Amino acid sequence: YFALITNHIKDAKEAIKIYKNKDIIEKAFYNLKDRLNFNRTLVSSEESLEGKIFVQFLALMIISYIKSQMDKNNLFDKYTFTQLLDELDIIECFIQSNKDISIGEVTKKQREIYSMMEVEALG
Repeated sequence: YFALITNHIKDAKEAIKIYKNKDIIEKAFYNLKDRLNFNRTLVSSEESLEGKIFVQFLALMIISYIKSQMDKNNLFDKYTFTQLLDELDIIECFIQSNKDISIGEVTKKQREIYSMMEVEALG
């Protein structure tokens, strides 16, 4: 049950939708502050700040995509967000000058996760 009080929104379904969107925004800020370590900017120039904000924005978009794919494909039944990232984190990429990029071994489990998330696995 929800008890929401507002002076502006007359429709109950619209009020709940707006309230739930507020929760999504709060979780996005949590991810920025805690998971992406954006509590302090610690930069020496405006250009560095703009670059850091841009990279953080891209990272937040990736996190949002991963979470939406996890929700869409019921991956939260098998993994927490951190567990899923830990599972995918062990893929290595090797770059040597004047040579092609070499991707380390991608396990069957990782390929299944990528497939469920509609991402083409490399390697």
